[in-house]
Amino acid sequence: MGEESLKRRKGEAKGREDRESIESHEPQTMNLQKQAKLFLFPLGLCVGLISGICMIVGTIIGSGIFVSPKSVLANVEAVGPCLTIWAACGILATLGALCFAELGTMITKSGGEYPYLMEAFGPIPAFLFSWTSLLVTKPSSFAIICLSFAEYASAPFYPGCDPPQAVIKCLAAAAIVVITIVNSLSVKLGSYLQNFLTAAKMIIVTIIIVSGIVLLAQGKTDNFKDSFKGSKISVSSISLAFYNGLWAYDGWNQLNYITEELKNPYRNLPLSIIIGIPLVTVCYVLINVSYFTVMTSTELLQSQAVAVTFGDRVLYPASWIVPLFVVFSTLGSANGTCFTAGRLVYVAGREGHVLKILSYISVKHLTPAPAIIFYGAIAIIYIIPGDIDSLINYFSFAVWIFYGLTVLALIVMRFTRKELKRPIRVPIIIPVIVTLVSIVLVLAPIISAPELPYLYCTLFILSGLIVYALFVHLKFSWAQKISKPMTMHLQMLLEVVPEEDVTE
Repeated sequence: MGEESLKRRKGEAKGREDRESIESHEPQTMNLQKQAKLFLFPLGLCVGLISGICMIVGTIIGSGIFVSPKSVLANVEAVGPCLTIWAACGILATLGALCFAELGTMITKSGGEYPYLMEAFGPIPAFLFSWTSLLVTKPSSFAIICLSFAEYASAPFYPGCDPPQAVIKCLAAAAIVVITIVNSLSVKLGSYLQNFLTAAKMIIVTIIIVSGIVLLAQGKTDNFKDSFKGSKISVSSISLAFYNGLWAYDGWNQLNYITEELKNPYRNLPLSIIIGIPLVTVCYVLINVSYFTVMTSTELLQSQAVAVTFGDRVLYPASWIVPLFVVFSTLGSANGTCFTAGRLVYVAGREGHVLKILSYISVKHLTPAPAIIFYGAIAIIYIIPGDIDSLINYFSFAVWIFYGLTVLALIVMRFTRKELKRPIRVPIIIPVIVTLVSIVLVLAPIISAPELPYLYCTLFILSGLIVYALFVHLKFSWAQKISKPMTMHLQMLLEVVPEEDVTE
């Protein structure tokens, strides 16, 4: 009896210790839960109309306007069609964003296109989107922006000639490593860096536009005479020109990643789009006009860094301002891409469509460290063989497949999901136009100028079906046996945990 009593007292004492331990850790767990939600929704419920417009403008304006002008002009070969393409790209981005506004207020889930494809077509198209985004579109976008940064950062050191490719690629890789480390270590640091770089990019845009307006007022209009003369117009050339122009507008759908964080989204989401994207369109057209006030079509095509050439001719001896602020602008875009990388990974990981480790959160820093490191590693791989123009073409080819499929989902759900509440309802002609344009953008380059990389890209997307069948649908036990110890070791190495463990 004495022994049983002693055991009972020990059990009661252990129970008290366990309860005290739980109570002492409960505030810490609650704090981790709040901080984890800050990672998933770092802006909080505070994005109003002005913030929404700034987010659209700040996300879209980046490296594209300093890289794509040469590529757009190379495909149409005349000033008039070039400026027309830039304006048309802005209109298409606005129409696409309005379609996404209806989707975002109808299905208020994070993850951009992922939940819309899941709702309309089921898990397979949604998986193919996450598969392609994780391994192609997101990392290649990161790589393109950092290559743009490297070109402008190195151009002043090689006056009169192109910087060596080895220098450009090393600088781009260094930028990826630094941005990856910053965003892995601190959400706040990444956010502060983004705010500074966004302000810097608006300074250089203003300098270029104002300089162009002054030059036009002084009569620098020679390059606009007979602006359509000698143009090369074909379905293929226009499609490739659109690819490069639309790359500069990429980011028009970013507000859909934070629909839950918008104040009064039913009003502010469409208004932010209607104001923000046309504002960017006007800036882009005026920047291109500014370029043509001091450069002929031939000179612009021969320039390694268009904005640097503009600065050398207009702002000398203060021309150093242009490459410096363009570097800030491109770094801002790269940082923004890295900063928002976790949302899609988190949602796909929650659905079991990617390795769970990619949706884990750092215990120390409350950042999506595995996702960010993964993006950085894949982006560096894309830098090694690729150049900017080819990467943009294949990025645009892949991304417009899913943009078109997502807008088609809107049309399909008008008939299959009539019960869903639609606070914003765009005229059906808008998603029909965007879907048809997407089909043209995807098929035209393949039909008129077929290249093997387009086939490789298509085969890679379709290979996701095999991955889905083996690892998501069938869930082979041997795959689980391999992934579990790998996940455990990576957890210990990176000190990361699942978000659901944090919130329990």
